[in-house]
This record gives sequence, C-alpha cells and structure tokens, in this order.
Amino acid sequence: MFIHIFGFRWKPGATVVDQARAENEILAFRGVIPGLIEAFVGPNVSQRSLGYTFAGMMKFTNKAACDAYAVHPAHLALLQWLVPLIDPVELDFDA
Repeated sequence: MFIHIFGFRWKPGATVVDQARAENEILAFRGVIPGLIEAFVGPNVSQRSLGYTFAGMMKFTNKAACDAYAVHPAHLALLQWLVPLIDPVELDFDA
C-alpha cells in the first residue's frame, strides 16, 4: 500500500467556490484513477497547521499506482487550474 498526503495554503484570490471545486474534483477521482483505494479531503483543523487549511489523503495499491495518478488526465486537468491558487505540501510513503 502507498499513501499520498497533501495540504494546501490557499493564495489570495482563491475563493470558497475554488476550494469546493477542488474538494469535489479530488473526491471524483474515486473509481476513475486505477489503483486508488480511498480518497479523503477536508478542512485542516490542526492547531499546528502552519496555514495549510485544506488537507487530503489518498491510499493507493502501490507506488506505481500513485506514480500513474500523477500523470493521469483527470489529475492533470485538476492541476491546470488549481496550482496557481495554492501553496502545496505533499508527503508520500509506503505503508
């Protein structure tokens, strides 16, 4: 199993509509991305968030599935509009 964790700091100009769209599009990867077992997203409520107010976790069958997700057309379409709106952090590990 392979875990992909991410957090976003939203840049000025990112709206609540953008944030909801990101959540909806990430959750829509379920059943679309081969090897994606689970996907969760939501507000980061940690007292130590360092400004990362949005967080998510994806569980893949293995690292190869996560690598394939990185270049999947659905993921690339999300990144095209999302990347200008965020300061992201990512953590990946074998579980």
